[in-house]
Amino acid sequence: MRIKVKFFAYTREITGTREAEIEAEAGATLEDIMNILAEKYPGLQRYRNEINMAVNHEYAERSTVVKEGDEVALLPPVSGG
Repeated sequence: MRIKVKFFAYTREITGTREAEIEAEAGATLEDIMNILAEKYPGLQRYRNEINMAVNHEYAERSTVVKEGDEVALLPPVSGG
């Protein structure tokens, strides 16, 4: 299945792109998507545990199953002050 991925802040800098489309197996979770992305963009590996993920504009747990056509976003942690 095809998944659209959007990159924000330093994830955009690491990947060198704003968005990408990837292929994933049916039933893939966000953790599976992160594994695919970390393989494609090795620079993400260092930050993989601090990157938040969202599906279709809603924050989601790594155990969330994605579906064909979903939009996944990689977001840095929110800092406040």
